[in-house]
Amino acid sequence: MAATPAPPQAPPKPTWDPRRPEPPFPWLRPTIRIRLTLLYGGMFLIAGILLLLIIYLLAAQALNTGNRPLFKIVDGTAIRVASENCPAVNNASNLSLAEFNAAISACIDHQRQEALDSLLSRSLLALLGLAVIAFAFGYAMAGRVLAPLGRITRTARAVAGSDLSRRIELDGPDDELKELADTFDDMLERLQRAFTAQQRFVGNASHELRTPLAINRTLLEVQLSDPNAPVEVQQLGKTLLATNERSEQLVEGLLLLARSDNQIVERKPVDLAEVATQAIDQVHAEAQAKGVEIRGERKPAVVQGNGVLLERIALNLVQNAVRYNIAENGWVEVVTDIQHGQAVLVVTNTGPVVPAYEVDNLFEPFRRLRTERTGSDKGVGLGLSIARSVARAHGGYITAQPREGGGLVMRVTLPV
Repeated sequence: MAATPAPPQAPPKPTWDPRRPEPPFPWLRPTIRIRLTLLYGGMFLIAGILLLLIIYLLAAQALNTGNRPLFKIVDGTAIRVASENCPAVNNASNLSLAEFNAAISACIDHQRQEALDSLLSRSLLALLGLAVIAFAFGYAMAGRVLAPLGRITRTARAVAGSDLSRRIELDGPDDELKELADTFDDMLERLQRAFTAQQRFVGNASHELRTPLAINRTLLEVQLSDPNAPVEVQQLGKTLLATNERSEQLVEGLLLLARSDNQIVERKPVDLAEVATQAIDQVHAEAQAKGVEIRGERKPAVVQGNGVLLERIALNLVQNAVRYNIAENGWVEVVTDIQHGQAVLVVTNTGPVVPAYEVDNLFEPFRRLRTERTGSDKGVGLGLSIARSVARAHGGYITAQPREGGGLVMRVTLPV
């Protein structure tokens, strides 16, 4: 017996998390432009303070000739001096020469200190004004320096919207930023060729894989329609027909998974409530056969997207919720609403207990929960992978949480 081929490896999980909350204090993480502005202005401020300190010390040294006065009176009679700034020398006739010389020295020292204080205060005011100008100039220069990075960021955002034809085409000198932009353009060129080849492959595979399966199904149905066919042949035909149908489901799931990994270019208004109702109508007969009650309030929640793919999300989630349920008194709750400015689709069900550490594995292709999800009548193991890919293609995300008492709470969040 031939060995069973190993299932394909799941793609690596993304390192980013769209559900990661914003930091509590975003101002503690300033932009690079603010950091460059603080760097430029801070360097100017430090240089200005050092220059001011040097000028102050040099001026103090030039004005300071020691403790001795510039001059002193050694002899004289009937000396009369008048000064508004040094009132102590106005009564020179009542002072001795030593007292008079001491008063003059104190006055000169006082005037020297006032001159230094005036120089320091005016210099600080000038430095403050120049610092404001320096910070404003640094902010403007940082904007000019970072302008190419802003252009690269805008192009990257456009590419994230599935517009791989965009290019930066940065002109200017051959510096590091132009080298970065050219490298990014080369990467976009290779990505565009890869995605074009992928789309071409999906189109070809859609025809090459569906056609032989459709032919096999037709031949089997013709053989089963023969009333004279032996019972063994009819039983074998039914088995092969079920296997063929499962192969068709697998091919459809793989093709849909490949298509839904891309962003949705053409978007139309889609009401999640209507999508969920259509999914419930398709699963209603199966739910009745299993004795599962479907309930829940579905409020209008209009998003911009592809209606067929969004219906696939709802159908996969509701089908899984019905199929992997408990044997008696099971229920499925389907809710749609607008919460915090985003449209949500929540599917909750009763069912087996799901360990929290196994929840993330359910979104990987061909991964099932232990043995409960290995039956051939319960799909091919691509439902949640398709749902996650479609949600990402619409700019949203899907999460799963174990429900207390068994079952899961599946939440799809999409931008409105």
